[in-house]
Amino acid sequence: MNIFKLLFLLPFMLLTSAALAQDKKDGLGGLAADAELVETRTEVPRLKAAAAYTMKDNVVEIELSQYAGYAGLIAANNGLAPTEDSIFFKKYGFKLKLTLSESESWSALNSGRIAAAATTADVLAVYGKQFQVVVPAQIGFSRGADGIVVRSSIKKINDLKGKIIAAPQFTEADFFLRYLAQEAGLGVNMLPDLKTAPDPAKVNMVFCADAEGAANLFSRDLKAGRSRLAGFVGWAPFTGDTVEGSDGKATMLVSNRNLLVIADVLVVNKGFAAANPKIMAGLVNSLLEGNQLVRDNPDASLDLLSKALKFGDKAKTRAELAKVHLANLPENLAFFSGAIDAAGSFGGIYQSSVYAYGPELIRNPIDAEKFVDASYLQAIEQSGAFKSQKIAIAPIRSGGNQTVEGDPLLSKDIRFLFQPNSANLDMASADNTKNLEAIKKLLQVSPGSTVLLRGHVDNGMVDEFRRKGGEALVRQQAMRAMELSKNRANEVKRMLIQKNSVDAARIDSVGRGWDEPVGKADENRRVEVQWFTLE
Repeated sequence: MNIFKLLFLLPFMLLTSAALAQDKKDGLGGLAADAELVETRTEVPRLKAAAAYTMKDNVVEIELSQYAGYAGLIAANNGLAPTEDSIFFKKYGFKLKLTLSESESWSALNSGRIAAAATTADVLAVYGKQFQVVVPAQIGFSRGADGIVVRSSIKKINDLKGKIIAAPQFTEADFFLRYLAQEAGLGVNMLPDLKTAPDPAKVNMVFCADAEGAANLFSRDLKAGRSRLAGFVGWAPFTGDTVEGSDGKATMLVSNRNLLVIADVLVVNKGFAAANPKIMAGLVNSLLEGNQLVRDNPDASLDLLSKALKFGDKAKTRAELAKVHLANLPENLAFFSGAIDAAGSFGGIYQSSVYAYGPELIRNPIDAEKFVDASYLQAIEQSGAFKSQKIAIAPIRSGGNQTVEGDPLLSKDIRFLFQPNSANLDMASADNTKNLEAIKKLLQVSPGSTVLLRGHVDNGMVDEFRRKGGEALVRQQAMRAMELSKNRANEVKRMLIQKNSVDAARIDSVGRGWDEPVGKADENRRVEVQWFTLE
């Protein structure tokens, strides 16, 4: 080999040798080190053609995953197997067969091989018009079952810019990260593998078959001393287990304990639903009764749920139940109408999913209302059943009060339009109205969360002030800039309270003058919104 060619290749040979040595040290070799990775899909998977489900032997088949959020359905059915000792049979004359599976059941549901399943609202936006299903009820909210685990050096979503996160694609975990990246003003870049260079301006994602695979991939990177992955997004128990086994190297950046955008809904084969309105009414009524049973007295169902969900013991089952909020009738009605104030609504989550995945994946989105049939919930309300129930979604606090001295979950810069050298907010501007709604939405989906409004002003005249009056004039104008920036932040706060009915206790404001420039002069006429969530 030519000596010059050898000298050129030597650094790459050494790097390759080091990587192979590291793989050998890890007990892995070559591609096996990333065996959890699956193909990155650049298009939404096609479902099998729609066909109506046909009930056999008076049994309705529903597929669920191993998740405590479905405890109400299991309690109402008195287990998983079809039985006459269930609310479904005793009150409505049909039996229910519940099957637990972690595999994707959307084609089976679409093609009529099963009658119904449970999924999260975001999934409906992904599959769109090809998904021929009806949503008659909300099952509940996930409250801590999903989360983002990252290296301990990462303090907020904005820190993921330019880094790589592993996730199971087209799941609530995928949506959870995309939602937060979107709120932080970051785009998402999908990588085919870990060899491809990440986009330095976006959050980069690689994909695994499930949360366990994503957790294993990240954990192995930590143990090997690599820095390829910044973290992973998935669900319990893999999120908690990864943090506990990391020797302090990993932390839970955020879970959905108080960020209620992961909402489970009942989805029913559309052809079956249209042909069987009485059974649909029985499904919705029994679901609400089962949810009430577990909400009112969870201990009474622990043995049944432990056995059905295979959690092992009552303590484990009780811990898993603490990670869900089973929805009652008024919460259902508010969820679908959009009137819910302390959690995401069906329409809000659906539209957030469309935005988060973007037109490259969801090319022709359909309206959220195309999926919903709230007539069964409305009939129950008119009957007077469950009339004592109230919306009861509240913050879950785990020690200490949230303060603005801590790290925000994310921050975003919003350009509000003010009159020149004034703190008067131009309310004729559609952008200003939209920006106020965006801040209110952050607070709505996360009970107990707060925002800090940090006002900033243009620093473009600093050199001119220095030329005209020296440092004395610069200091004088800096004080005025600080006052103007504070007044502008306070004006946004005032409009949030007055126009958007936001609780004043959930908003703080400060002025930063021109002290924290971010780029060109006009880019500094902004209000930075920092969002603090309870965890």
